[in-house]
Amino acid sequence: MKYVMSYELAPGGLPKAMEQGPAHAARLREFHAKGVLLMAGPFADPTQGALGIFTTREAAEEFIRGDPFVTEGVVGRWTVKEWREVLVD
Repeated sequence: MKYVMSYELAPGGLPKAMEQGPAHAARLREFHAKGVLLMAGPFADPTQGALGIFTTREAAEEFIRGDPFVTEGVVGRWTVKEWREVLVD
């Protein structure tokens, strides 16, 4: 089982994303290095939001609670959903 985090941009969030980008990227690298964040990134049109794939719900929720994109108002809404991956090695 994996867990998909999805972010929706808050109104006026794009300029804030530019400010918070370095701290957000550092948090992404931290969770990836711990092995709990498998992949993450924005959609081609960043106004459509972003996704992250985590190994546990707890890791996803911990990431979200301390993510500058959430705490500083870049993200207007987020969700975490359980995902049943079918193409596993």
